[in-house]
Amino acid sequence: MIFAANFKMNHTRASTAAYLDRLEAILKAAEYPFKVMVFPPATALQPSREWITVGVQNAYPAESGAYTGEIGLSQLAEFGIDTVLVGHSERRNLLGESQEFIAEKFGYFADKGLQIVYCVGEPLEVRESGFEAVAEYLWEQFDGIDLDYERLIVAYEPVWAIGTGRAASVEEIAATHAELRRRIGRPLLYGGSVKPSNIAEIGAVTDVDGVLVGSASLDPESFHAMMIAMAPPQV
Repeated sequence: MIFAANFKMNHTRASTAAYLDRLEAILKAAEYPFKVMVFPPATALQPSREWITVGVQNAYPAESGAYTGEIGLSQLAEFGIDTVLVGHSERRNLLGESQEFIAEKFGYFADKGLQIVYCVGEPLEVRESGFEAVAEYLWEQFDGIDLDYERLIVAYEPVWAIGTGRAASVEEIAATHAELRRRIGRPLLYGGSVKPSNIAEIGAVTDVDGVLVGSASLDPESFHAMMIAMAPPQV
């Protein structure tokens, strides 16, 4: 089971370090068999811990160069980071990243051997147009993406459920993940207003291999409680 925390534009370098220290202590004490990833802001990047993989929310497909405001592989290497989010809806819709550019980023990072959490999702108007429209929209977001890449993790995040407090229903998640599973053999995460009150039922859905959590992951105790609710340790 994979639990990924996307801090977005939250936490500082100091608070991220404290967060990782606390979460690492919790996980290590109980030796939970979870795969845990944390994506802090670029200013708070630091090396991964024994029990926690630290990834980057965004990076530019280059080693270094004249790309103002961007982060390249040379900067990531300083922290030993080899995990990156690609295709998040906020990068697509708020910052204008095209599918062509997203595929370029994916290809570059895959060629360099990075672990890629690749995000797809549909807006509300597509969801309301019916499931066929949803499936078509989602598969278009895989144009240029190697679905057989060994270090690929796919995160389905309906745009209308991100930060709105409205999660997709169990039936919507099940149908969408089943559709994605038809062609994708890599882990499938669900994201979009995942919280303590709904994570257990989300985790029970077939083909949900974990979650990508936003605001509900910002407190380490709360994030850990969500892990236990979704995947209770075997006694």
